[in-house]
Amino acid sequence: MTEQQIQQHIRIACSRGQTRLWRNNTGALRDQHGRPVQFGLCKGSADLIGWRTITITPEMVGQQVAVFASIEVKTPTGRLRPEQQQWLDAVQAAGGIAGVARSVSDAERLLTVADGV
Repeated sequence: MTEQQIQQHIRIACSRGQTRLWRNNTGALRDQHGRPVQFGLCKGSADLIGWRTITITPEMVGQQVAVFASIEVKTPTGRLRPEQQQWLDAVQAAGGIAGVARSVSDAERLLTVADGV
């Protein structure tokens, strides 16, 4: 399966219930005047981004919050570039959900860790 196919399977399988994921295309193109136009979050940002709704403990008034989720999709032999690892590290350090998924089950594991499961 290609990275794009894995990504599509993950996005469809995991974007339900408490989780919403979208494709994050990054790059640059030239407009009709030849000027470069950047798109996507930033170089190195993950393929799929979104959130996972988490219910805060009763001690914190039972509120729900949306925790940022960022999943880098790779084939079984795919490797992270340094800027992709930096992105994942930054998201995790800020309290978000971030990691590499090579299958739907990898992505589901990443997303359920936030629930303490």
